[in-house]
Amino acid sequence: NITVLAYKFSLSRREAEALALLTQGLVAKEIATTLKISTATARTHVQKILKKLRVHSKLEAVAMVLRQNHE
Repeated sequence: NITVLAYKFSLSRREAEALALLTQGLVAKEIATTLKISTATARTHVQKILKKLRVHSKLEAVAMVLRQNHE
């Protein structure tokens, strides 16, 4: 569950929303449109997510969410 990960890794509400959209396969531009933010801000959210989750790629972040959902 993204809420659990958000709490565990201190993600902001917007970072958690962006992570949820990443798990749906959206890219930065689509995340930006969905959240009504700039593409640069969406990219910043994604970079902060990767740093906070201590992963190196969006794929690893999504895999972490999927693992969390199966625990």
